[in-house]
Amino acid sequence: MSANSDPEAAIWVRTHASQWQALAAEAAAAAQRARPTSAEALQTLRAYRVLARHLATVRALQPGGVLAAALERTCGGLHTAVNRPPRLTRARWGQLFRDDIPAAAATVRPLALWLAALLVGSALAGWWLINTYPELVSLIASPQMIDGVEHGHLWTYQILNIAPPALLSGRIVFNNVLVTVGAFCFGILFGLGAFYMIAINGLMLGGLLAFTHQHGLGLGLLKFTLAHGPVELSVMCLAAAAGTALGEALIRPAEGTRAQAVRRRAAEVGPLLIACALLLLGSGLIEGFISPHPGISIPARLAIGLGYWTLMMLWLSGRLSPRIGGSAARREAD
Repeated sequence: MSANSDPEAAIWVRTHASQWQALAAEAAAAAQRARPTSAEALQTLRAYRVLARHLATVRALQPGGVLAAALERTCGGLHTAVNRPPRLTRARWGQLFRDDIPAAAATVRPLALWLAALLVGSALAGWWLINTYPELVSLIASPQMIDGVEHGHLWTYQILNIAPPALLSGRIVFNNVLVTVGAFCFGILFGLGAFYMIAINGLMLGGLLAFTHQHGLGLGLLKFTLAHGPVELSVMCLAAAAGTALGEALIRPAEGTRAQAVRRRAAEVGPLLIACALLLLGSGLIEGFISPHPGISIPARLAIGLGYWTLMMLWLSGRLSPRIGGSAARREAD
């Protein structure tokens, strides 16, 4: 039956035409509201319910008609407004830090452990290489660094003469974030880019430790890295693992197309990048204010480094909140 052949149906359509225009205006307004009030949210919900009922009637009167298509578009807009995820409210931030970040860390934990093993192995290889062929240190160190070490001076304790700690921390955080984002982005290249970033950083670390050890400054370099190094290196492995997860989704998508698999995987591991940025902010402050000062003892540096690393592990494992830890574990099992 159509509205043209049924006078009562035509009257019903004309009667509700103005109401549908108001509902269309509400759908347009709801899409523009960044932070709707309770009254506005209830108004959008009522409009959605009314329009859904009217749409069902119009589909029966004019199946496949122009009016039904127009109401479907309006109803789709209201449906999006009603079901859109919450903005970054206080509750959403709480869910992000308590739920999403530990869950994202749990999904990449095996990859992160493998990359940590690669970092250790490449550091040992770098130690052996420079210890066996000292002349190759020019591949990983600048001439100024080499000259300073050969004259008994570490470059690490001279950086305070270049910039104050506050400015130095900002530069360090910026540099660390660039390295971390690079490890994540390069992981999209089927994981090979992340492996390269981890391997080259491990080689440089091991090579510099061997070079400074040859000139009696190895303990000084180790002392410098104790406070900030554990978290910095762990964050690098986490970011590389997240990037490798994207590369894995690109190589062998679990379901759907490769693009869909990458988007789905990016949504899963994306919160981990926020955690990495915040952790690097803390590491940058430690590296700028604590690490360059020779007056801070090794036990104090070790306590700071291990304490900060332990706090990171408790957060990422979800153990700071038992409820969230259980949620993360369940997501990993799924």
